Amino acid sequence: MELYAYKFEPIFKDYIWGGRKLGEIFNKPIPENTITAESWELADQAEGRSVIANGPLAGKTLNDVIKTYPKTVTGTDKPLESFPLLIKLLDAQSVLSVQVHPDAQTCRRMETGSPKTECWYIIDAPADGYIYKGLKPGTTREQFKDAINNGTCEDCLVKVPVKIGECHFLPSGTVHAIGPNLVIAEIQQPSNTTYRVFDWNRVDKRTGEPRQLHVEEAIESTKFDLDESVLTVRSEGRLVDADEFKVDKIDLGPGDDQYTMAGELEIYVIISGSGKAAAYGSDTAETEFTKGDTLFIPAEMTGALTAAEDTQMLRITLPDIIK
Repeated sequence: MELYAYKFEPIFKDYIWGGRKLGEIFNKPIPENTITAESWELADQAEGRSVIANGPLAGKTLNDVIKTYPKTVTGTDKPLESFPLLIKLLDAQSVLSVQVHPDAQTCRRMETGSPKTECWYIIDAPADGYIYKGLKPGTTREQFKDAINNGTCEDCLVKVPVKIGECHFLPSGTVHAIGPNLVIAEIQQPSNTTYRVFDWNRVDKRTGEPRQLHVEEAIESTKFDLDESVLTVRSEGRLVDADEFKVDKIDLGPGDDQYTMAGELEIYVIISGSGKAAAYGSDTAETEFTKGDTLFIPAEMTGALTAAEDTQMLRITLPDIIK
């Protein structure tokens, strides 16, 4: 099997809060006369499975290769049923619903759903950009439930200003919402278990009806003791150091290299710039990359990502998950 960096075909989602910035910023081939809220850049779920877009494995799904070549691709002898990560680019032109995702313990207790810890890297934001992240200190379960039922849950939320280049960590159990006019790289556990508590009185464009809320499940999933020591905001170096995934921010100048060493799979999200990824010992295993690309580096590949210009990327690893 030839070792090289995989790129994937994007999977587009046209939710009601999206826009067209993913085409404008990253040249994503979004359909004309539509809005695109999400581009799934790396996915292995029933709702969307990434297809390799380049090289000898083009046309194969990520799921195909992790099962066919487990040791080579993931670094483990035990084949994975599905890849334990989902990476998206989001174009939020209007505010998202207020929501929460359960942790593993809550899923077991409720006997439903799957956990979701995530982070948001801010790619584009206006000067007054913001997100909602967590509950105001002292908010109790009863107060939050009353606020939801009274339509005043926004009063319980912490409204956080955001800047381009920040990474916000949101462990499962965090009540949250993305604010308007933000473009974000989202790195998350591969779960679609989302409990909405408020949707700003919007209606679904397909049905004309308000989207379903999940008040009891959301209350059960919410952690009321999260603070800034957990809900971290970082802009340099190690952005996220969680059990679920690690994220590092890397800046390269023209001609600089980011080396990849055999033994651990790596994923790179290219925020800006361009270059090529090459495996050592091969004259053909080169993958060109540009902003908006996601590169999957197989665990047994030794090589380097070389920048052609000033380039910024996010490096994601899963050392505590894939062993």
